[in-house]
Amino acid sequence: MDDVPSSPATPAPAPAPLPVLQADCANCFALCCVALPFAKSHDFAVNKPAGTPCGNLQQDFRCGIHTRLRDKGFQGCTVFDCFGAGQQVSQVTFGGRDWRTHPGTARRMFEVFPVLRQLHELLFYVSEALTLPAAAPVHADLRRALAETAEWTRADAEALVDLDVGALRQQINTLLLKTSELVRAKVPGRKKNHRGADLMGARLSGADLRGANLRGAYLIAADLTRADLRTADLIGADLRDTDLRGADLREAVFLTQPQLNAAQGDPTTRIPPTLTRPTHWT
Repeated sequence: MDDVPSSPATPAPAPAPLPVLQADCANCFALCCVALPFAKSHDFAVNKPAGTPCGNLQQDFRCGIHTRLRDKGFQGCTVFDCFGAGQQVSQVTFGGRDWRTHPGTARRMFEVFPVLRQLHELLFYVSEALTLPAAAPVHADLRRALAETAEWTRADAEALVDLDVGALRQQINTLLLKTSELVRAKVPGRKKNHRGADLMGARLSGADLRGANLRGAYLIAADLTRADLRTADLIGADLRDTDLRGADLREAVFLTQPQLNAAQGDPTTRIPPTLTRPTHWT
């Protein structure tokens, strides 16, 4: 009996593409200007409760003082980044229906936005971890976490509101911690551990912080001029007004655009190629 040729194997379906992890304000209904609260402070000139449009928001969802935010006392707006969650909520979750012409969507839209922002931030961290060769031992787990989190970004509003995003963050944080340990282990010698440390105003000019653990550290107004932060873990570090002039942040682990936007730098500050030099840096 002749062998029956086998049918060609059905290729596995390609994974769904990730949502864009950079803000596209032109395709967002100004959710950060409405959904989120802010308090009068160094970062904001006025108080604004959650769900109330900022007084500077125009009818076309554009900011009336966008080019003068820092001069007008809204530095916090120039620091914030939604990691692309704004357009995902506006165009995917709510299918392009804006809260002005469809006021019935407003409450749910404003509830969903902070959830999607956290999911997109997690996608950013996991995507970065997958680019790090030293983290190869956890890449398989990271890919599974990436797929699960990306699937949640396509869920409907009701499912997103009920999502225990804190539990998901804890699961992924375990993988990010392992990633950090694997990457920093490649740096020879003893590494500094400043996890969660109060380093506000600290004088760390020229410090060798390669491979340091700075997760969640308070570095507000710290002097990090000419510091070497290569392969330092900066996830959650507060870099508001941190002086990074001349600092080397290439290969810094889990550094985000909002952290750079909050800091001070200059043309000699070296940053990862995936991030953008803030326009207010001199």
